Amino acid sequence: MKFLKKYSLIVVLITFMASCGSSDGVYFENLTDGQEVSSTVLVEMGVKGMEIEPAGEVNKGKGHHHIIIDGGYMNTGETIPADANHIHYGKGQTEATIELTPGQHTLTLQFANGLHQSYGEEWSKTITVNVKD
Repeated sequence: MKFLKKYSLIVVLITFMASCGSSDGVYFENLTDGQEVSSTVLVEMGVKGMEIEPAGEVNKGKGHHHIIIDGGYMNTGETIPADANHIHYGKGQTEATIELTPGQHTLTLQFANGLHQSYGEEWSKTITVNVKD
């Protein structure tokens, strides 16, 4: 009986640990908040709970990544502009190289639908990076 109790506890703990950090959303695969980086930064982008597809059509549960440099998330339904600080990855890219000036910068990963309309704060992740001189 003691064996079954211990075994049950182990199963519960493993299940709990596996579920931690498994919520849906976007994430940086290779960068962490506060990380020091060089001016040329490789960004690996991930998403859980949605499927990546190229821009063009709006399909439920699908979209693509955008990186917003030195800005926060875009509200749900807002169209993400295309400029030097709002970079679109409308071909479905999950990896990109960006250039940053020395100093502190925020990087916001924002997921959006096929018309570049934001899925909102729930589908964004902002980190700060420090670009060394």
